[in-house]
Amino acid sequence: MSKKHPIISVTGSSGAGTTSIRKTFEQIFRREKVKAVFIEGDAFHRYDRKEMKRIIEEEATKGEAHFSHFGPEANLLEELAETFRTLRRERQGAHATLHTRRCGV
Repeated sequence: MSKKHPIISVTGSSGAGTTSIRKTFEQIFRREKVKAVFIEGDAFHRYDRKEMKRIIEEEATKGEAHFSHFGPEANLLEELAETFRTLRRERQGAHATLHTRRCGV
């Protein structure tokens, strides 16, 4: 992260208000003429909701009650890191190319 290209991360469970916060940031950025790139964190979940529910139940039967979408095992962190590397390489002024994938493998 840098002063020139700061990163703002907003996370939360479904229904926690993350979309409302994003819309607020969009309004602020538009007003301040800041060109922003938004990355949907859900695009880097390893499992879709149905598969995640099954895995959480499976882990619970093994006594593991802390498995969640927020843990490293449930996310494609290397792909997220590559997305940031791509942005760093390709960003020139107000232009950026962003490639994201849909949730689930």
